[in-house]
Amino acid sequence: MTKDQKNEVIELLKEKFTQYNNFYVTNTESLSVEQIGQLRRACFNKQVEMKVAKNTLIKKALESLDAEKYTGVYESLNNVTALMFSENPKNPAVIISSFRKEGKQEKPELKAAFINGDIYSGDNQLNALTNIKTKEELIGDVIGLLQSPAKRVLAALLNQEDKTEASPAAVEEAPATESAAPEAAPEA
Repeated sequence: MTKDQKNEVIELLKEKFTQYNNFYVTNTESLSVEQIGQLRRACFNKQVEMKVAKNTLIKKALESLDAEKYTGVYESLNNVTALMFSENPKNPAVIISSFRKEGKQEKPELKAAFINGDIYSGDNQLNALTNIKTKEELIGDVIGLLQSPAKRVLAALLNQEDKTEASPAAVEEAPATESAAPEAAPEA
């Protein structure tokens, strides 16, 4: 790889790191070409970009952006590294988990994840990352919580309205049945 090619890869990686707030660093060392293809398809289907690059180039790209911000990621840059970029912080974790379950294997292994400025190191963090709520899910929860009291008030008002509508009807029906009974008696 020439120096120009390396600089081109570094610039591409810098662009991806600035474009996405979330990325995963994974170890795909023992995966076959077919398995890598399946992993790439799964990433494509979930709008996750997967890039494979040399660890030194990844480190140079991160250092040129903000050396202190990414210090926790540097120690994970060893062996074969595949990067997964996503707008949704949960998608790469879900892809890795489901890929491992389907293939009954331990790879790809999560080395580190950078989620909105927080670094999660180690494969033991994968389960926690699959349970992260996305921005849309959190907004939905908040809206649901805000709507809950309003729904209760509306339900109570509707229930009260039904009771008041039922009361006059019951009063009107009751005298009608009483007056109908005396009329039936004289005919007999």
